[in-house]
Amino acid sequence: MGKKSKQPSVKVIILLLLVISLHHSSDAKCQGRTTQHLASSGPFPTSSTPIISPPFKNGVRRIILSVLLGLATGLMGALLFACLIRSFVRYLNKTPILKGPVIFSPIIHPKTLHLALRNENQLLGSNPHGKYYRTVLDNGLTIAVKRLEGFTNTAARKSEKRQSQQQLERLARLRHRNLMSLRAYVGEGEGVWLVYDYVGTGSLEDVMKRVRGNEVRLGWEVRLGIAVGVIKGLQYLHFECDPHILHYNLKPSNVMLDAEFEPRLGDCGLDKLFSKLDMAATSAYTSPECFHDCSFERYSDKSDIFSFGMILAVLLTGRDPADAFFGEAGSGGSLGQWLQQLQLAGEAREALDKSITGEEGEEDEMVMAVRIAVVCLSDEPADRPSSDELVHMLTQLHSF
Repeated sequence: MGKKSKQPSVKVIILLLLVISLHHSSDAKCQGRTTQHLASSGPFPTSSTPIISPPFKNGVRRIILSVLLGLATGLMGALLFACLIRSFVRYLNKTPILKGPVIFSPIIHPKTLHLALRNENQLLGSNPHGKYYRTVLDNGLTIAVKRLEGFTNTAARKSEKRQSQQQLERLARLRHRNLMSLRAYVGEGEGVWLVYDYVGTGSLEDVMKRVRGNEVRLGWEVRLGIAVGVIKGLQYLHFECDPHILHYNLKPSNVMLDAEFEPRLGDCGLDKLFSKLDMAATSAYTSPECFHDCSFERYSDKSDIFSFGMILAVLLTGRDPADAFFGEAGSGGSLGQWLQQLQLAGEAREALDKSITGEEGEEDEMVMAVRIAVVCLSDEPADRPSSDELVHMLTQLHSF
């Protein structure tokens, strides 16, 4: 738009210069003819009124025309110079498309990473966008790798690839204890490899499956700690990053837990990063405003809050949102609706996971947490609290 708006103005200036020059030349011819006519017709009759001589008028006119011509020429030169400077700055700021591994960690070597990616790796999981692997580098470092599929390297996609590269570099600069750190990425063929720190405990989804199978016991204090860590990660993305970052795909499978059950958010912003990773696939963690028409323009920080509310509901109830129970009559049709019904009926305690109930003080905290989850699951985005407000709400339940 900028270039198109400047071209007509330059043409107008050039046309103006031509008109001025033609007018100047015609004036000069007229002045010459007038001078000749005056010379041939003899002297004018004298009178008492002073007459300004034609040469004086012509001199003033020439000065005015020279000033106008100089101003127009200077303006045109300044515009052309500004265009050249702008083009040069854009060229300098144009991010080159990097080939091969792009490393953000000093302990990862490009050749070592290439070798590790070519070897047989342990498959950790998969989704419609790609697969997750665990691999070990030559220096003994264990890393987690996510391969995203469906990208082309054609020249027509260069602008998109450059934008993706800039966003990945931005994500690599994020530093927070509750975020997965991007250590490197590799563009290869029609895919891209994203390299993260390996977290051995697995995802929150994996841990909650083991909890439901009575393989692991997760007390209320640990569950509340997970919720606080998740919302602190969102608070960092929403309020401390400039410009702010939205997660777009917050769910238990994207919340990784370390050995101390400290949560780390993965896949931050990836759904918007690549055009192939559209938001058509919805889940129980998708907010109502995005469930049927989920464009990036409709998605907001309050959409992330709805997803967090579902995670908090899972931690409180121990239930899977895909449980057949929520398809039965009287269950509300979803985990969120069921919680809202019990909250309105004053029966929030009935929703709590029976494996962690018993102590009165903890149950009171859990009931208050149910109220927080219900507010996060409000149908209207404006009715949901911000991540900043939620950090204060949850930390007041316990000392963190």
